[in-house]
Amino acid sequence: MTDEAGALRIVPFTQEDQVPVRALILGGLAERWGGETDPTLNGDLDDIAESYAAGTTLLARLDNVLVGAGTVVPRGRHVEEVVRMSVAPTARGRGIGIRLLDRLVDAASARGAHRIVCETCAHWESAIRLYLAFGFTITHYHEGDFGREAHFGLDLR
Repeated sequence: MTDEAGALRIVPFTQEDQVPVRALILGGLAERWGGETDPTLNGDLDDIAESYAAGTTLLARLDNVLVGAGTVVPRGRHVEEVVRMSVAPTARGRGIGIRLLDRLVDAASARGAHRIVCETCAHWESAIRLYLAFGFTITHYHEGDFGREAHFGLDLR
């Protein structure tokens, strides 16, 4: 994909990406929640490679600048979950989230997934629009520890 700002590349996460990816994701959470984030609630981000070793973490780089990240991990027989999706505020609305999701779904499918699930806060409208635009459907809502959650599913067969 190319646009007026340059070329978008989707690349695998490497250990050298640890610090900037953690900052991108925590920054997105702080923006969504309107302030600081509690690092004790995000321990998985302290070692992304270890936390998600069974899955795939991909990064979006626009002109070699990190603008997005996402992970897909196995959650059961033929089911994988998209987690830790984040696109930098300055890069939103350019199809980056869709491109990341497409590659994450490809990775899960290559591992034999038949279904992809994910969840997000029900009031994060841009995230909900992203998942619906990709083809996910809302399966249910749930009152979670931090408010109402929207849960999604995507059948691959």
